[in-house]
Amino acid sequence: MDTLVKFFPISCKKAIFLAIFLCCMITTSLKGAKTSVSSSSSSSSHSDQHDLLTYFKSTTFLKNPMNIILQNQSRTSKITLFTDCSIWTKECSNEILKVAQKRENVKWIKSVRRKIHEHPELAFQEYETSKLVRQELEKMEIIYRFPMAITGIRAMIGSGQPPFVALRADMDALPIQEAVEWEHRSKIAGKMHACGHDAHVAMLLGAAKILKAREKNLKGTVILIFQPAEEAGNGAKRMIKDGALENVEAIFAAHVSHQHPTGVIGSRTGPLLAGCGFFRVVISGKTGKASNPHHSMDPVLAASAAVISLQSIVSRESDPLDSQVVSVTSFNAGDNLDVIPETVTLSGTFRAFSRTNFYQLLKRIREVFTEQASVFRCSATVDFFEDKDTIYPPTVNDDRMYKHVKMVAEDLVGTSNFKVVPPMMGAEDFSFYSEVIPAGFFYIGIRNETLGSTHTGHSPHFMIDEDVLPIGAATHAAIAERYLYEYGS
Repeated sequence: MDTLVKFFPISCKKAIFLAIFLCCMITTSLKGAKTSVSSSSSSSSHSDQHDLLTYFKSTTFLKNPMNIILQNQSRTSKITLFTDCSIWTKECSNEILKVAQKRENVKWIKSVRRKIHEHPELAFQEYETSKLVRQELEKMEIIYRFPMAITGIRAMIGSGQPPFVALRADMDALPIQEAVEWEHRSKIAGKMHACGHDAHVAMLLGAAKILKAREKNLKGTVILIFQPAEEAGNGAKRMIKDGALENVEAIFAAHVSHQHPTGVIGSRTGPLLAGCGFFRVVISGKTGKASNPHHSMDPVLAASAAVISLQSIVSRESDPLDSQVVSVTSFNAGDNLDVIPETVTLSGTFRAFSRTNFYQLLKRIREVFTEQASVFRCSATVDFFEDKDTIYPPTVNDDRMYKHVKMVAEDLVGTSNFKVVPPMMGAEDFSFYSEVIPAGFFYIGIRNETLGSTHTGHSPHFMIDEDVLPIGAATHAAIAERYLYEYGS
C-alpha cells in the first residue's frame, strides 16, 4: 500500500487511506451479516483491520479523536484513535490527565508513595528508595543510568534524539520523628519524609508511566532525574557533576505546598526562592577577670558590636525593594560569671534573591565581623562552610519556562487553579540546575483541612493529601511532552 501511494502528495495520501479505511469498515460490517463467512476469513479480516488501524495510529493526519464502531455478528467493539497532538489542544492535556486518574494508576501511585514514606532515608543514604525506583523503571522497560551521586538515577524516555527536556524529583528524608498517626507512618525511628519528597518521587514515576505509554508520540527525549540529598546535601550539584544534564536544554520540577489547596499549581517568573548561606564566626580576645576588664580584650563586646552592625547591611546598604536577610541565630560565650571569656562563637544565615546580592552579603558579613573585632583589639575567623556545599544560589525561573508551566497548568487544572505566587525566603538546590540551563520550578497544592494536611514542611505533623499524586504525575508528563512539541523539530 505504501508503494502504491508514495508518488501522491501527502493530502492525497490522507484521502486515499481514509477511503480505504472506511471501505474496510463497510466490508467488515457486510461480512458480519453473512452466515457463509468462514472462521479463517474472519480472522484474516480482523488482522487486516488491525494492521490498517496501527498504520492510522502512527499517521498524524487525524485532527480530532474518532470513535469507530466495528460490528462482527453479535459482538461490538469500540476503538478510540488517539488525538493528534502535533498541534497541541486541550484534548491532549485531557488525555494525559485521564490516564493518570485511571483507578488502577491511582492505586499504584499511592502504593509507591506509601512504601517510600514508610522507609525514609537521609541524604546520600537513599539506597532502598533508589532500588524501588529502579525496579519500577525496569517494569516499564525504561532505560536508566545508575549510580549517579551515589544513589541518583537518570532515566530516559523517547527517541533518544534532541530536544532533551528533564524532569527532576528529590528522594531524601529528614531527621525528624513522625508525629502523624496513620497506617503508613515512618517505620524508621527519627526519620521522616516531612517535606514531601516521597510524593515527588511517586509523581515522577507516575509521569514516567504516562510518557512511556505515549513514547511514540514524543518528538524528542525526556530525561527523568531522581536526585539524592536535596536537604542540605547539594545533591543537585553532584548530579550535574556526574552528567545528569548531558544534552538537556531545559528542566522542570515541582514541590508540594501546604499553602495551596490540593491540585492548585503556583509559580512565578524570575526569582522564586532565595539564595541561602550559613556562617559560623569565632571572635578571639584575651580572657581576664571581669573586675579588671582593662587587662582583657573582650570578645563579648566585639561580638555584640558586630551583631548590631550586621543589621545596617540590609537596612542601609540594600535596596529596600530587594528583599535580603541576615540573621544571627546563636551566640555562645563563657559560663563563668566572673570571667571575661577568651572566645565567642556566633552563627547564622543570610538570604537574597539575586546571585550578585547574595555574594555581596557574604562579602560584607565577613568584613563586618573581622573589622569590628579589630576595633576591640580582637580577631575573627569567618566560615561559610563552602567546602561542605551548604551555599545554595537563588532559584530563578526562566520566563519562557514559567510561561510553559502556566500554559500546561491552566489546561490541566483550569485558569482559576493556577496562581502567581510571591517569592519565598526558603531555598532549594534545584537552583544549581537553574544556574546551568533554563528552568521552571512550581508548587502543587496539598492543603486539605479535612484530612489535616495543613502543616508546613519540616514539621513532625506534616502530611499530604494523596489526591495530588495523579495531578502531579499528569502535570509532569504534560510539561515534558508539550515541551517537545513546542520546541522540537
